[in-house]
Amino acid sequence: MRTILITGPGGSGRTTVAAATALAAARDGTRTLLLGADRTDTLGAALGTATGPAPRQVAPHLTAWRPDAAERFREDLTAFQTRATTALDLLGASRLDPEEVTPLPGAEELSLLRALRDAALAETHDLVVVDLPPTPQALALLALPEELRRYLRRLLPPERQAARALRPVLGRLAGVPMPAEWLYETAARWDLDLAAVEAVLADRDTVVRLVADPGPAGADAVRAAGLALALRGLRPDVLVANRVLPEAARDTWPAGLIAQQRKTLDEWRASYDVRTVAHLGGDPRGAEDLAALAVPGVNSTTSTVEWSVADRLADDGVLVWHIPLPGAIRDELDLIRRGDELLVSAGQFRRILPLPSALRRCTVAGAALRDDELRIRFAPDPDLWPQTR
Repeated sequence: MRTILITGPGGSGRTTVAAATALAAARDGTRTLLLGADRTDTLGAALGTATGPAPRQVAPHLTAWRPDAAERFREDLTAFQTRATTALDLLGASRLDPEEVTPLPGAEELSLLRALRDAALAETHDLVVVDLPPTPQALALLALPEELRRYLRRLLPPERQAARALRPVLGRLAGVPMPAEWLYETAARWDLDLAAVEAVLADRDTVVRLVADPGPAGADAVRAAGLALALRGLRPDVLVANRVLPEAARDTWPAGLIAQQRKTLDEWRASYDVRTVAHLGGDPRGAEDLAALAVPGVNSTTSTVEWSVADRLADDGVLVWHIPLPGAIRDELDLIRRGDELLVSAGQFRRILPLPSALRRCTVAGAALRDDELRIRFAPDPDLWPQTR
Protein backbone atom coordinates (compact mmCIF):
# COMPACT_ATOMS: atom_id res chain seq x y z
CA MET A 1 0.00 0.00 0.00
CA ARG A 2 1.29 3.45 -0.92
CA THR A 3 0.71 6.45 1.32
CA ILE A 4 0.98 10.12 0.30
CA LEU A 5 1.08 12.64 3.14
CA ILE A 6 0.20 16.10 1.82
CA THR A 7 0.84 19.29 3.76
CA GLY A 8 1.72 22.93 3.20
CA PRO A 9 1.25 26.38 4.72
CA GLY A 10 -2.23 27.42 5.71
CA GLY A 11 -4.11 28.73 2.67
CA SER A 12 -1.75 27.08 0.17
CA GLY A 13 -4.49 24.80 -1.22
CA ARG A 14 -3.12 21.57 0.26
CA THR A 15 -6.63 20.15 0.87
CA THR A 16 -7.66 20.85 -2.72
CA VAL A 17 -4.46 19.20 -4.01
CA ALA A 18 -5.04 16.20 -1.71
CA ALA A 19 -8.59 15.78 -3.00
CA ALA A 20 -7.47 16.15 -6.63
CA THR A 21 -4.62 13.64 -6.11
CA ALA A 22 -6.98 11.06 -4.63
CA LEU A 23 -9.60 11.60 -7.33
CA ALA A 24 -7.04 11.29 -10.15
CA ALA A 25 -5.75 8.00 -8.71
CA ALA A 26 -9.29 6.65 -8.32
CA ARG A 27 -10.12 7.52 -11.94
CA ASP A 28 -7.12 5.42 -12.97
CA GLY A 29 -8.71 2.45 -11.17
CA THR A 30 -6.64 2.61 -7.96
CA ARG A 31 -8.56 1.75 -4.80
CA THR A 32 -7.99 5.00 -2.93
CA LEU A 33 -8.75 6.21 0.60
CA LEU A 34 -8.74 9.97 1.26
CA LEU A 35 -8.15 10.81 4.93
CA GLY A 36 -8.63 14.20 6.59
CA ALA A 37 -8.94 15.57 10.11
CA ASP A 38 -10.46 19.01 9.53
CA ARG A 39 -13.69 19.20 11.53
CA THR A 40 -15.10 21.82 9.13
CA ASP A 41 -15.06 19.29 6.24
CA THR A 42 -12.92 21.25 3.80
CA LEU A 43 -12.37 17.95 2.00
CA GLY A 44 -16.09 17.66 1.36
CA ALA A 45 -16.19 21.22 0.06
CA ALA A 46 -13.39 20.46 -2.42
CA LEU A 47 -14.95 17.18 -3.54
CA GLY A 48 -18.40 18.68 -3.85
CA THR A 49 -19.91 16.08 -1.52
CA ALA A 50 -19.94 15.78 2.26
CA THR A 51 -17.56 13.48 4.12
CA GLY A 52 -18.21 12.11 7.59
CA PRO A 53 -16.90 10.17 10.60
CA ALA A 54 -17.38 6.85 8.82
CA PRO A 55 -15.64 5.83 5.56
CA ARG A 56 -17.89 6.73 2.64
CA GLN A 57 -17.55 6.07 -1.07
CA VAL A 58 -17.71 9.44 -2.80
CA ALA A 59 -16.70 8.32 -6.32
CA PRO A 60 -15.82 5.06 -8.06
CA HIS A 61 -12.76 3.55 -6.34
CA LEU A 62 -12.60 6.55 -3.96
CA THR A 63 -13.48 6.45 -0.25
CA ALA A 64 -13.31 9.55 1.96
CA TRP A 65 -13.06 9.47 5.74
CA ARG A 66 -12.88 12.11 8.48
CA PRO A 67 -12.39 10.19 11.76
CA ASP A 68 -14.51 11.38 14.67
CA ALA A 69 -11.93 12.57 17.20
CA ALA A 70 -14.56 13.31 19.84
CA GLU A 71 -15.97 9.78 19.82
CA ARG A 72 -12.53 8.14 20.02
CA PHE A 73 -11.53 10.47 22.85
CA ARG A 74 -14.67 9.56 24.82
CA GLU A 75 -14.00 5.85 24.31
CA ASP A 76 -10.41 6.17 25.52
CA LEU A 77 -11.37 8.20 28.58
CA THR A 78 -14.16 5.79 29.50
CA ALA A 79 -11.77 2.84 29.19
CA PHE A 80 -9.18 4.63 31.33
CA GLN A 81 -11.70 5.38 34.08
CA THR A 82 -12.80 1.75 34.10
CA ARG A 83 -9.24 0.46 34.45
CA ALA A 84 -8.30 3.06 37.07
CA THR A 85 -11.36 2.49 39.22
CA THR A 86 -9.38 1.61 42.38
CA ALA A 87 -7.05 4.58 42.13
CA LEU A 88 -9.89 7.00 41.41
CA ASP A 89 -11.87 5.69 44.38
CA LEU A 90 -8.88 6.14 46.70
CA LEU A 91 -8.51 9.72 45.51
CA GLY A 92 -12.23 10.38 45.85
CA ALA A 93 -12.34 11.49 42.25
CA SER A 94 -15.62 12.17 40.49
CA ARG A 95 -16.11 10.28 37.23
CA LEU A 96 -16.69 12.06 33.95
CA ASP A 97 -19.71 11.05 31.89
CA PRO A 98 -19.02 10.48 28.20
CA GLU A 99 -21.64 13.10 27.29
CA GLU A 100 -19.70 15.88 29.06
CA VAL A 101 -16.33 15.07 27.49
CA THR A 102 -14.96 17.23 24.70
CA PRO A 103 -11.70 16.35 22.93
CA LEU A 104 -8.54 18.08 24.09
CA PRO A 105 -6.17 19.83 21.66
CA GLY A 106 -4.33 17.22 19.65
CA ALA A 107 -7.19 14.71 19.66
CA GLU A 108 -7.81 15.26 15.94
CA GLU A 109 -4.16 14.51 15.16
CA LEU A 110 -4.17 11.33 17.25
CA SER A 111 -7.41 10.23 15.61
CA LEU A 112 -5.86 10.79 12.17
CA LEU A 113 -2.80 8.69 13.10
CA ARG A 114 -5.03 5.88 14.32
CA ALA A 115 -7.06 5.97 11.12
CA LEU A 116 -3.83 5.78 9.12
CA ARG A 117 -2.74 2.75 11.14
CA ASP A 118 -6.14 1.08 10.72
CA ALA A 119 -6.05 1.67 6.95
CA ALA A 120 -2.61 0.07 6.73
CA LEU A 121 -3.70 -2.96 8.76
CA ALA A 122 -6.96 -3.42 6.81
CA GLU A 123 -5.17 -3.51 3.43
CA THR A 124 -8.42 -2.78 1.60
CA HIS A 125 -6.92 0.11 -0.41
CA ASP A 126 -3.96 0.41 -2.76
CA LEU A 127 -3.37 4.08 -1.97
CA VAL A 128 -4.03 6.31 1.03
CA VAL A 129 -3.90 10.08 0.52
CA VAL A 130 -3.74 12.02 3.79
CA ASP A 131 -4.70 15.67 4.02
CA LEU A 132 -2.41 16.68 6.88
CA PRO A 133 -2.91 19.88 8.90
CA PRO A 134 -0.90 23.01 7.98
CA THR A 135 2.86 22.50 8.02
CA PRO A 136 3.69 23.41 11.66
CA GLN A 137 0.99 21.09 13.03
CA ALA A 138 1.84 18.41 10.45
CA LEU A 139 5.49 18.39 11.51
CA ALA A 140 4.46 17.96 15.14
CA LEU A 141 2.08 15.18 14.06
CA LEU A 142 4.84 13.28 12.23
CA ALA A 143 7.06 13.54 15.33
CA LEU A 144 4.35 12.43 17.76
CA PRO A 145 4.65 8.60 17.56
CA GLU A 146 8.41 8.60 18.08
CA GLU A 147 8.26 11.10 20.95
CA LEU A 148 5.39 9.38 22.74
CA ARG A 149 7.14 6.00 22.52
CA ARG A 150 10.26 7.56 24.02
CA TYR A 151 8.24 9.00 26.90
CA LEU A 152 6.64 5.61 27.55
CA ARG A 153 10.00 3.85 27.61
CA ARG A 154 11.37 6.38 30.08
CA LEU A 155 8.33 6.36 32.39
CA LEU A 156 7.63 2.61 32.23
CA PRO A 157 10.78 0.81 31.03
CA PRO A 158 9.83 -2.52 29.41
CA GLU A 159 12.63 -4.37 31.21
CA ARG A 160 11.02 -3.63 34.57
CA GLN A 161 7.93 -5.56 33.56
CA ALA A 162 9.90 -8.78 33.96
CA ALA A 163 9.43 -8.45 37.72
CA ARG A 164 5.64 -8.12 37.53
CA ALA A 165 5.16 -11.41 39.44
CA LEU A 166 7.16 -9.95 42.34
CA ARG A 167 5.33 -6.62 42.35
CA PRO A 168 2.92 -7.45 45.22
CA VAL A 169 5.81 -8.74 47.35
CA LEU A 170 7.97 -5.71 46.54
CA GLY A 171 5.06 -3.44 47.41
CA ARG A 172 4.70 -5.00 50.86
CA LEU A 173 8.45 -4.91 51.51
CA ALA A 174 8.80 -1.30 50.39
CA GLY A 175 5.64 -0.19 52.13
CA VAL A 176 4.50 1.78 49.08
CA PRO A 177 1.97 0.89 46.36
CA MET A 178 3.49 -0.53 43.16
CA PRO A 179 2.26 0.29 39.65
CA ALA A 180 -0.80 -1.78 38.81
CA GLU A 181 -0.73 -4.48 36.16
CA TRP A 182 -3.20 -2.59 33.99
CA LEU A 183 -0.81 0.36 33.78
CA TYR A 184 1.92 -1.76 32.19
CA GLU A 185 -0.62 -3.46 29.93
CA THR A 186 -1.94 -0.09 28.78
CA ALA A 187 1.58 1.20 28.16
CA ALA A 188 2.43 -1.93 26.15
CA ARG A 189 -0.74 -1.57 24.08
CA TRP A 190 -0.01 2.12 23.39
CA ASP A 191 3.55 1.23 22.43
CA LEU A 192 2.31 -1.32 19.91
CA ASP A 193 -0.19 1.15 18.44
CA LEU A 194 2.44 3.87 18.14
CA ALA A 195 4.94 1.41 16.65
CA ALA A 196 2.38 0.51 13.97
CA VAL A 197 1.96 4.20 13.09
CA GLU A 198 5.74 4.69 13.05
CA ALA A 199 6.06 1.74 10.67
CA VAL A 200 3.62 3.37 8.23
CA LEU A 201 5.42 6.74 8.39
CA ALA A 202 8.84 5.10 7.94
CA ASP A 203 7.74 2.77 5.14
CA ARG A 204 9.51 3.32 1.84
CA ASP A 205 6.10 3.44 0.14
CA THR A 206 5.13 6.47 2.24
CA VAL A 207 6.03 9.88 0.84
CA VAL A 208 5.57 13.45 1.99
CA ARG A 209 4.35 15.99 -0.55
CA LEU A 210 4.58 19.76 0.02
CA VAL A 211 2.13 22.28 -1.44
CA ALA A 212 2.94 25.99 -1.54
CA ASP A 213 2.24 29.16 -3.49
CA PRO A 214 5.36 30.29 -5.37
CA GLY A 215 6.23 33.56 -3.69
CA PRO A 216 8.23 34.99 -0.77
CA ALA A 217 5.91 33.60 1.95
CA GLY A 218 5.74 30.21 0.26
CA ALA A 219 9.52 30.12 -0.17
CA ASP A 220 10.03 30.80 3.56
CA ALA A 221 7.53 28.06 4.47
CA VAL A 222 9.16 25.52 2.14
CA ARG A 223 12.62 26.33 3.50
CA ALA A 224 11.47 25.73 7.09
CA ALA A 225 9.49 22.61 6.19
CA GLY A 226 12.41 21.11 4.25
CA LEU A 227 14.72 21.52 7.24
CA ALA A 228 12.18 20.09 9.71
CA LEU A 229 11.46 17.10 7.48
CA ALA A 230 15.19 16.45 6.98
CA LEU A 231 15.62 16.37 10.75
CA ARG A 232 13.14 13.49 10.76
CA GLY A 233 14.97 11.70 7.93
CA LEU A 234 12.44 12.73 5.25
CA ARG A 235 12.37 14.94 2.20
CA PRO A 236 9.43 15.87 -0.06
CA ASP A 237 9.08 13.58 -3.05
CA VAL A 238 7.41 16.40 -4.97
CA LEU A 239 6.99 20.10 -4.31
CA VAL A 240 3.65 21.20 -5.75
CA ALA A 241 3.72 24.85 -6.78
CA ASN A 242 0.05 25.76 -6.59
CA ARG A 243 -1.89 28.54 -8.34
CA VAL A 244 0.81 29.23 -10.92
CA LEU A 245 -0.12 32.01 -13.35
CA PRO A 246 0.48 31.41 -17.07
CA GLU A 247 2.84 33.64 -19.02
CA ALA A 248 -0.07 34.62 -21.22
CA ALA A 249 -1.71 36.26 -18.21
CA ARG A 250 0.65 39.25 -18.24
CA ASP A 251 -2.05 41.37 -19.84
CA THR A 252 -4.61 40.61 -17.11
CA TRP A 253 -2.37 40.04 -14.04
CA PRO A 254 0.35 42.30 -12.63
CA ALA A 255 3.60 41.46 -14.40
CA GLY A 256 5.45 41.79 -11.09
CA LEU A 257 3.48 38.92 -9.55
CA ILE A 258 4.25 36.62 -12.48
CA ALA A 259 7.95 37.52 -12.35
CA GLN A 260 7.95 36.82 -8.60
CA GLN A 261 6.47 33.37 -9.19
CA ARG A 262 9.02 32.57 -11.89
CA LYS A 263 11.91 33.58 -9.63
CA THR A 264 10.65 31.34 -6.79
CA LEU A 265 10.08 28.42 -9.16
CA ASP A 266 13.65 28.67 -10.48
CA GLU A 267 14.97 28.60 -6.90
CA TRP A 268 12.83 25.60 -5.98
CA ARG A 269 13.86 23.60 -9.04
CA ALA A 270 17.47 23.70 -7.87
CA SER A 271 16.55 21.57 -4.83
CA TYR A 272 13.21 19.84 -5.47
CA ASP A 273 11.20 17.98 -8.06
CA VAL A 274 8.75 20.81 -8.73
CA ARG A 275 5.36 20.21 -10.33
CA THR A 276 3.17 23.19 -11.17
CA VAL A 277 -0.59 23.41 -10.80
CA ALA A 278 -2.23 26.18 -12.79
CA HIS A 279 -4.42 28.88 -11.29
CA LEU A 280 -8.00 28.28 -12.47
CA GLY A 281 -9.11 31.81 -11.74
CA GLY A 282 -11.23 30.68 -8.77
CA ASP A 283 -11.49 28.11 -5.97
CA PRO A 284 -11.87 24.60 -7.44
CA ARG A 285 -15.08 22.89 -6.38
CA GLY A 286 -16.28 19.48 -7.46
CA ALA A 287 -14.83 16.62 -9.48
CA GLU A 288 -14.57 18.48 -12.79
CA ASP A 289 -12.58 21.38 -11.30
CA LEU A 290 -10.30 18.96 -9.46
CA ALA A 291 -9.62 17.05 -12.67
CA ALA A 292 -8.73 20.31 -14.43
CA LEU A 293 -5.93 20.93 -11.92
CA ALA A 294 -3.83 18.12 -13.45
CA VAL A 295 -2.02 17.37 -10.17
CA PRO A 296 1.16 15.21 -10.20
CA GLY A 297 0.73 11.45 -10.22
CA VAL A 298 1.23 9.05 -7.35
CA ASN A 299 4.13 6.98 -8.72
CA SER A 300 6.99 8.99 -7.26
CA THR A 301 10.28 8.04 -5.69
CA THR A 302 10.77 7.39 -1.98
CA SER A 303 11.29 10.41 0.25
CA THR A 304 13.39 8.73 2.93
CA VAL A 305 16.96 9.93 3.41
CA GLU A 306 19.94 7.79 4.38
CA TRP A 307 21.93 8.90 7.44
CA SER A 308 25.14 7.01 6.86
CA VAL A 309 27.95 6.35 9.34
CA ALA A 310 31.26 6.34 7.47
CA ASP A 311 34.36 4.66 8.85
CA ARG A 312 37.86 6.15 8.72
CA LEU A 313 37.09 9.11 6.48
CA ALA A 314 39.53 11.25 8.40
CA ASP A 315 43.24 10.70 8.95
CA ASP A 316 42.71 9.94 12.62
CA GLY A 317 40.22 7.14 11.84
CA VAL A 318 37.14 8.58 13.53
CA LEU A 319 33.58 7.58 12.65
CA VAL A 320 31.53 10.27 10.92
CA TRP A 321 27.72 10.42 11.09
CA HIS A 322 26.26 12.22 8.07
CA ILE A 323 22.88 13.93 8.66
CA PRO A 324 21.46 15.84 5.64
CA LEU A 325 20.02 19.18 6.82
CA PRO A 326 19.23 21.34 3.77
CA GLY A 327 18.74 24.98 4.68
CA ALA A 328 20.33 24.67 8.12
CA ILE A 329 22.26 27.68 9.45
CA ARG A 330 25.49 27.01 11.31
CA ASP A 331 24.78 29.49 14.12
CA GLU A 332 21.37 27.92 14.77
CA LEU A 333 22.68 24.36 15.17
CA ASP A 334 23.18 22.79 18.59
CA LEU A 335 24.23 19.28 19.71
CA ILE A 336 23.93 17.71 23.16
CA ARG A 337 25.06 14.16 23.95
CA ARG A 338 22.99 12.51 26.68
CA GLY A 339 23.83 8.87 27.33
CA ASP A 340 22.96 6.87 24.22
CA GLU A 341 21.02 9.75 22.67
CA LEU A 342 21.93 12.89 20.76
CA LEU A 343 19.76 15.99 20.90
CA VAL A 344 19.99 17.90 17.62
CA SER A 345 18.53 21.41 17.39
CA ALA A 346 18.25 23.25 14.07
CA GLY A 347 16.62 26.62 14.55
CA GLN A 348 13.16 26.10 16.03
CA PHE A 349 13.22 22.36 15.35
CA ARG A 350 14.81 19.62 17.40
CA ARG A 351 14.93 15.86 17.64
CA ILE A 352 16.32 13.41 20.19
CA LEU A 353 18.08 10.69 18.22
CA PRO A 354 19.10 7.26 19.51
CA LEU A 355 22.71 6.70 18.53
CA PRO A 356 23.58 3.77 16.25
CA SER A 357 25.14 0.94 18.23
CA ALA A 358 28.71 1.62 17.05
CA LEU A 359 28.51 5.29 18.07
CA ARG A 360 27.33 4.48 21.58
CA ARG A 361 30.86 3.31 22.34
CA CYS A 362 32.32 6.62 21.16
CA THR A 363 32.63 10.19 22.35
CA VAL A 364 31.68 13.22 20.23
CA ALA A 365 34.90 14.64 18.78
CA GLY A 366 33.45 17.56 16.81
CA ALA A 367 30.89 18.56 14.20
CA ALA A 368 30.70 20.66 11.06
CA LEU A 369 28.03 21.81 8.60
CA ARG A 370 29.15 21.42 4.99
CA ASP A 371 27.13 21.33 1.78
CA ASP A 372 23.81 21.19 3.67
CA GLU A 373 25.02 18.18 5.66
CA LEU A 374 25.77 17.95 9.36
CA ARG A 375 28.85 15.78 9.89
CA ILE A 376 29.38 14.64 13.47
CA ARG A 377 32.73 13.07 14.34
CA PHE A 378 32.90 10.29 16.91
CA ALA A 379 36.14 8.99 18.44
CA PRO A 380 36.14 5.43 19.83
CA ASP A 381 36.14 5.39 23.65
CA PRO A 382 39.09 3.20 24.76
CA ASP A 383 37.13 2.00 27.80
CA LEU A 384 34.22 0.77 25.67
CA TRP A 385 35.66 -0.02 22.22
CA PRO A 386 36.74 -3.63 21.56
CA GLN A 387 40.49 -3.92 21.65
CA THR A 388 42.41 -5.52 18.77
CA ARG A 389 45.22 -7.93 19.53
